Amino acid sequence: IWICAFMAVGAAHPGATVGDVESTHRAEVVELIEELLKGSAAEKGVKFEPGSVERLCAYARAVAHFPTAVKEFEWRNGFFYGISQEAITAGDRPDPFPKHTALLKQVGAV
Repeated sequence: IWICAFMAVGAAHPGATVGDVESTHRAEVVELIEELLKGSAAEKGVKFEPGSVERLCAYARAVAHFPTAVKEFEWRNGFFYGISQEAITAGDRPDPFPKHTALLKQVGAV
């Protein structure tokens, strides 16, 4: 979730580092993290401890100099995008990750 959220938001802001995403685009990345946590819980039954968002942001501050880019799609963002596509194709539930899907389209990853 960390790398998917920070890289997608960073890619939407060309030149942004992980630190820039955490500080300048924090509301956007927090919203995406919360969506990925909630959707993962609903779709896969995964439980996350309270404070997950803050811990992910704290890690971002520790690697603030890292550049951002959506890459290694298949096993990173592709995991969440695949779940989105399954839901949309089935037609029995909405995209559990609409913000994530929109960001991937915005940055040209899909």
